[in-house]
Amino acid sequence: MRVVEAKAFGGPEVLAVNEVPDPVAGAGEVVVAVAAADVMFLDTLLRNGWAKDFFPVEPPFIPGGAVAGVVESVGPDVDPEWIGKRVATPTAASGIGGGTPTGGYAEKALAEVGTLAVVPEELSMEQAVALVHDGRTVMAVTDRAAIAPGEWVLITAAAGGLGTLLIQLARSAGARVVAAARGEAKLALAQRLGATEVVDYSQPGWIDQVRELTGGVQVVLDGAGGEIGAATLAATTAGGRIIGYGNAAGGFALIDAEQAAAQGIAVVGLFDITTGDVDWNALHERAHAEVAAGRLEVVIGQSFPLAEAAAAHAAIEARTASGRTILTV
Repeated sequence: MRVVEAKAFGGPEVLAVNEVPDPVAGAGEVVVAVAAADVMFLDTLLRNGWAKDFFPVEPPFIPGGAVAGVVESVGPDVDPEWIGKRVATPTAASGIGGGTPTGGYAEKALAEVGTLAVVPEELSMEQAVALVHDGRTVMAVTDRAAIAPGEWVLITAAAGGLGTLLIQLARSAGARVVAAARGEAKLALAQRLGATEVVDYSQPGWIDQVRELTGGVQVVLDGAGGEIGAATLAATTAGGRIIGYGNAAGGFALIDAEQAAAQGIAVVGLFDITTGDVDWNALHERAHAEVAAGRLEVVIGQSFPLAEAAAAHAAIEARTASGRTILTV
């Protein structure tokens, strides 16, 4: 079968198509004939070696932590009724709070039967794979944020895969949304999805602009992290809450804990959300149901054939990608 491998740590050019033997399902596993694979920002970090201290991989390896497709075969202890079903799933190597996001850039991938979600007929494979990570996370984030009608919600990285879903769910909860992103195209996308106000955080004084527009926000949903995420504290009202789940701007945001505590602002990090008692399969199914019912739009900003994985990585690193980036097989 064809796969895309990172032959070494480096730029997108280290990604190359190769032929490897088909995978064989072991105990508790299935083989998925892949129709679409998710491409995450994390994949680019893993490829260039930045994340090797967190994920113990060495080249050559196959990136990609999520796939959608049809179950082709099952392990010896798995119900054969799974064969032929349309599913979306993390790869067998991946996992919430553990594992490595690898194995997905391939014509066939291994997955654990316990992580399989049946894809409703109303969803395309591209939509389904876009929800493997983002669908579950968006439900967990919004549950934790407990957004109330009339609240101002600031969403950073608002034009990304998760941000585009959060805009819609916050609006559905009756909130007023100020979406922060980079560049006119991304801000226009946020407005189309229902953002009340938009700000460009690549411009000086963007936090002052947020305060002027809102008088202070009650909720921050931070997908950017880094200095952008840290700056959101200055726009948050006393008693507010900051949910940090992203690190696209260079690591998770380092919020001043003393200052936040003094204002009664609750700061919740990704690892506070991804606790062991979360029913991730149930969250995944909720996301599917929202999209199937037409209440939630999955924004796939760009799609590439499997062999053009390097172009997908280049688009993400150039900050030109919006929504989810998908590989089709």
